[in-house]
Amino acid sequence: MRRVRGVAAVAGALLATTVVSACGQQFAEPSPLPTVRDFLVSWQNGNYSGAAKQTDGDRKAVAGALEAVPAQLDLASLQLALGHVRKQDAEDATAKFSVRIDLGDNGPPWVYPSQMRLHRTNGHWKVIWSSSIIHPKLAKGQRLAVVTETPQRAYIQDNSGRSLTKKTKVEVFGVLPGQLPKPDATLDRLSKITNLDKDRVLGRVRSAPPQEFLPLVTLQLPDQVREAAQLLQVPGVQARTRYLQIAPAAAGDIIGRLGPATAELLQQVGAPYQPGDTIGVSGLQVLDQRRLAGTPTVKVVAQDPSGKASQVLYELPGAMSQPVRTTVDHRVQVAAENALKGVHAPASLAAVHQATGEVMAAADHQTDGKNQAFEGRYPPGMTFSMITTQALLGYHQKLGAAVPCPPTYKVGDEVFHGSAKRGKTFQTNFVRSCPTAFASLYRSLAYQDLRTSAARFGIGVPWTLPLPSFSGSVPPPVNDAERAASMVGQGRVEVSPLSMALAAATVESGTWKAPSLIKNPATPQPIQPHSLDSDSISALQPLLRESVTAGSARLPNLSGNKVSGVVAQVPYGKGKTVSWFVGFRGNVAFALAVEGKVNVAAVAAKFLRAVPG
Repeated sequence: MRRVRGVAAVAGALLATTVVSACGQQFAEPSPLPTVRDFLVSWQNGNYSGAAKQTDGDRKAVAGALEAVPAQLDLASLQLALGHVRKQDAEDATAKFSVRIDLGDNGPPWVYPSQMRLHRTNGHWKVIWSSSIIHPKLAKGQRLAVVTETPQRAYIQDNSGRSLTKKTKVEVFGVLPGQLPKPDATLDRLSKITNLDKDRVLGRVRSAPPQEFLPLVTLQLPDQVREAAQLLQVPGVQARTRYLQIAPAAAGDIIGRLGPATAELLQQVGAPYQPGDTIGVSGLQVLDQRRLAGTPTVKVVAQDPSGKASQVLYELPGAMSQPVRTTVDHRVQVAAENALKGVHAPASLAAVHQATGEVMAAADHQTDGKNQAFEGRYPPGMTFSMITTQALLGYHQKLGAAVPCPPTYKVGDEVFHGSAKRGKTFQTNFVRSCPTAFASLYRSLAYQDLRTSAARFGIGVPWTLPLPSFSGSVPPPVNDAERAASMVGQGRVEVSPLSMALAAATVESGTWKAPSLIKNPATPQPIQPHSLDSDSISALQPLLRESVTAGSARLPNLSGNKVSGVVAQVPYGKGKTVSWFVGFRGNVAFALAVEGKVNVAAVAAKFLRAVPG
C-alpha cells in the first residue's frame, strides 16, 4: 500500500566518499569507478538504457529489469549510495553500494546493501550483469512484488461492549494482475465507476503478485447493486462474494458505513490507506478509521512467475485493529429507532444519561441521511420555557403570579398565538405551553440574562463531539419583536434535539454536563459541568412533571418511574412546523423533534415503553 510519487533522484545524492583499493597496490587508470558511478547515476535517474550500456548484458533486457523495479514496488523514490570499490586485479573488481527505497505513506525507508562485479575487456570496464544487483536475494527469472496483509476490522461497540454492527452480503471486486491484457483500459473503466484514482490503483496492480486475486472495491448488496452490475461488465474484473460484519445493526448515523477509498477520503484518513481499500466513509467508521482498521503489514517479496518459492525480503509490520466502545445503550437506541418508524415525516430523537451526559441514543427517520439528532437546527418553541423560566426566577418571578394567556399577542410586526387551553397564572401557562403568556413578559427580562440562562443549560456552549453536532444559538435580538420571540424559543433561537436532551437532563440532575459519545478511547471534553441554583431546580422539576400529568405534554399511563416533560408545536421557515417533546424519566433524558404537526406525546410514549425505567 504505497503512494506512487515517481522516481525522485538527484545525481549529486549518489556521490559519497569512495575508496578504490587493489590488495595493497596502487593501480593507474583506467579505474572501474567511472563505470560504477555512471551505472548507478543512470539507474537512479531513470536512464535505464544508459545504465544498461555500462553492463555486459543484453541492453534491452537489463534496461527492462531496472525499469520494472519502480512498478513492481510502486515506490515513491529510489536513492543509491556508492560505497567501497575494490580491484582484485587488473581485470576484475567489485563495487559495494546501498539502496534506499521509499515505499511511501510516511513509513520508514527500506535500506539494504548490494554489490556488483566488474570485468575489464579491451581496456573498458563493464558491470557483470546479474539480477542480484537489484537485490542480493533476487534470483534469475524472479521479480519483486508487494504483499499486504490487512488485519480484520474491529467493531464499534455499545456501552456494554456489544457490537453495533451485523453481517451483510458484499461483493469484493478485484483483478488477477497477471491476467490483465490491457490493465490501463480495465482500470480506466473501473475508476470511472468507483471514482478511484486510476494512476494509484494502477500502481497497486503492477506491484501486486501477478497470480493472486487483488481486491479493489467492496460493495454492499443490495444497496450498491447498480455499481456491482457495472463492474461486472468491465473486462478482467472478477467478483468474490463475502459476508462481512460491517453493516450498522443500530445507530447507523453514529456508526457510519464503509466504502471504497476515493481520493477525497484518502486526504481525510491519510496514510497508509490506498485506492481500492475498504475504509470508513462516514460516522465513526471514518473518524476512527486507523483504530478500527489497524494498519496493514507490508512485505516485499521475490518470487518466480508462478508465485512459488516466494521469499520475503523486507517486512514493515502493521498495527492491530482495536474496537471503539461508545456510550450508546443498545436497548435505548433500538427503542428510539422503533418509535420513529411509524412517523410519516422527518423525525429525530436524542437521548442522554441524565447524570453523566453520555449519549444513549441518536435516531433519525426520513432525514435523507442527515444526523439531525445531533446537527438539526430547529426553533425550540415553548420547550425553551425551561430556560426562560430559570431566567425569570432570577427576576423574582412568582409561579402563582397572574399572567394571562390571551388568544394573540402582538409585538411590532410579530403576532404570537396562545394555546388551546389558557391559564391565568404563570404556572398554569407553563404547564399548558402558552406562548402569548411568555411573550408578554419580554420587558421583564434582559436579553443577556436569557442568554446566560441558556448557557447554564448548555445552549450555545461550545462543547464538542467526535461527530458534527450543534449546541444551539441564542442570537442578540434586533428589536422588541425578536426579543419577545426569544422568550418563547422562536425568532432566531435554534437548538438540536441533542442540545435539548441535555437541557432536560440538567433539570433532572441539577447539573449540566457536556455530552460524550466515546468510552474507549476516551475523548476529553473541554467544557466543565455547571449546576443550576437550588431554587431553579425546585421550581422546574414540578413544572415539567405537572406538564405531563395535567398539561399539554400529557402521556398515556406508563409503568415505572414518573415522566416529566414539555411539548411544543413551532412554526418556522416558510409554512413549516416542528413538533417537540422534551423530557426525562429515570436516568434517560431525551428530546424528540418531528418536522410536522404530530402527536409527539404518543411517539414519546412508544419510546418510553421500550426503555427500562
